[in-house]
Amino acid sequence: MKVLITGGAGYIGGTVATILKSAGHDVTVLDNLCHSKRDEVPVGVNFVEADIADRVAVESVLRALQPDGVLHFAALIEAGDSMRIPEVYFRNNTASTLALLEAMHTTGVKKLVFSSTAAVYGEPEVLPIAETAKLAPTNAYGESKLLVEYMLQWFNRIHGLRYASLRYFNVAGALPGRGEAHEPETHIIPLILDVALGRREKIFIFGEDYDTPDGTCIRDYIHVEDLAAAHILALDALNKEDKIICNLGNGQGFSVKEVVEAARRVTGHKIPVEMKPRRDGDPARLVASSERAKEVLGWKPQTPKIEDILKSAWEWHQQRYPKQ
Repeated sequence: MKVLITGGAGYIGGTVATILKSAGHDVTVLDNLCHSKRDEVPVGVNFVEADIADRVAVESVLRALQPDGVLHFAALIEAGDSMRIPEVYFRNNTASTLALLEAMHTTGVKKLVFSSTAAVYGEPEVLPIAETAKLAPTNAYGESKLLVEYMLQWFNRIHGLRYASLRYFNVAGALPGRGEAHEPETHIIPLILDVALGRREKIFIFGEDYDTPDGTCIRDYIHVEDLAAAHILALDALNKEDKIICNLGNGQGFSVKEVVEAARRVTGHKIPVEMKPRRDGDPARLVASSERAKEVLGWKPQTPKIEDILKSAWEWHQQRYPKQ
């Protein structure tokens, strides 16, 4: 199989690229390296440094490659940041994806797996969240992704684009040699592990007055390898299905305080905490129903326990940042 992966130097895209390459597939990564480095591109893949907004460059790659499909991960992902500079998120996540879709249509590439998000649901009315739930994002990041989903529906209806939109929840964990690290880092698990490594003094928890048992936000965590497997299954399923919309999660939630406690058990470190006010746009609970993914893709998480997810991340972080 021949695949183009946008954002393939990043955490999730790079994990998918690594797994596909190790399985013998022909993988090309397209990334502008705005939040990653050249040495983070998986070994052995073809690499093109370009922005998906550059339609001429993307068309050139697609014409030369003629891939079986595109796995689209390139995006900005920080919900809190999107409430400060929403225009940047709509430009990078929504408008740039339109340029990619136009390039695919022009070059006749008909299959896309889209990295969507649970943020399209906003504050859920019923848990666990099913794909039929109301779509009402509470932040510009979620809205920027939902607008892409609307575009995909119309490209499917009018141009025959076959697509899978995978709405995932909090991704964490690591493969041997590849894990989660952003610059700047805003995701809770790598931040917590930085504290355990002595790279940060403490972890900040934003809000302890939510309507949850311990007052902190509850999220559904999924191991990055399970997530990667779902993308590969989705690309294959598009040979039969012309449109797939699936949640990807474990179906159980953990509060921020519970994640900190689990990290303390895994690392053996105290991990000091400081409470902060709520951030704009953070829903109290996000927990997935992944029944449709199991039914349509034949997918099931292999690493559902938060301790096991944290353990894989901890092993990688210790290798990446050995204590001096």
